[in-house]
Amino acid sequence: MMFGSVFYNCWAALISFTIYFLIAIINPFAMPISTLIIASIVAIVGFLLMFPVRYLMGYVFYTPKEVAFNEETASHTDETTTIGQPLTEQKSTSTVEFADESTEDIAQVVRTMMSKDDDIMLSR
Repeated sequence: MMFGSVFYNCWAALISFTIYFLIAIINPFAMPISTLIIASIVAIVGFLLMFPVRYLMGYVFYTPKEVAFNEETASHTDETTTIGQPLTEQKSTSTVEFADESTEDIAQVVRTMMSKDDDIMLSR
């Protein structure tokens, strides 16, 4: 799996062409046709070298999908794993801890905790 798209390769080609072209025209004896031809060759090389770079980035940033327990695997595995421990179903949990409580109750708890912290700080 490669990272990004061919658009990244186009950017690499454009950047390599520009860098070579700017370095080449500093020379006061630079010929325009040969400079453009060599800069185009450098752009093609930059385009092609971006493929292994994208592949390496895809390898580095690869995140495997999480395999969750399902009922089909339970019937085939005899309800135990290979080391003899029972399988348990994973429950998907929300990142919001106070989903069932109202916001007013949560705000009141926070105010109470902050006032207790203020009392502790003042007593010291």
